[in-house]
Amino acid sequence: MPLGRRVSKDVMERYAADQELAGTYRARLDAAAEAEEAYRRARAAEAAHPGQGLRDLAIALDKALTEALLAAEAAERVAMGPKTYAPEDAKDSGRARRDAEIARRKAKARPAVRPWTDEVDRLRTAREAHRLGHRVGPGVAA
Repeated sequence: MPLGRRVSKDVMERYAADQELAGTYRARLDAAAEAEEAYRRARAAEAAHPGQGLRDLAIALDKALTEALLAAEAAERVAMGPKTYAPEDAKDSGRARRDAEIARRKAKARPAVRPWTDEVDRLRTAREAHRLGHRVGPGVAA
């Protein structure tokens, strides 16, 4: 008889998918840094020579930040552990969801999870700052 809480197959599948996605975090963060550098260089060139388009680079940066954010969120969930996943096919799904929610709040207080929570917040803030502060589109005249 196994000790501890049993984890369902669907939870383990989602946990494994998050582990795989979390493994790509560093590469996605590097891609976001490269996209940001390209966007900043293009903005500097735009200031010197108005009329060149920034829209594609702004969209690429937004996508890169979103991908890095998704990987950081997956790494945070992996650090929290499989108890924080609510099983989708549970008979008493309300109770299972509540147990997972409580486990998530407890896990966020652990020192191993806190750096990932901070990184998720940092990336989310960077993405939103980019979306709000660097609007480039057809409505912006050159």
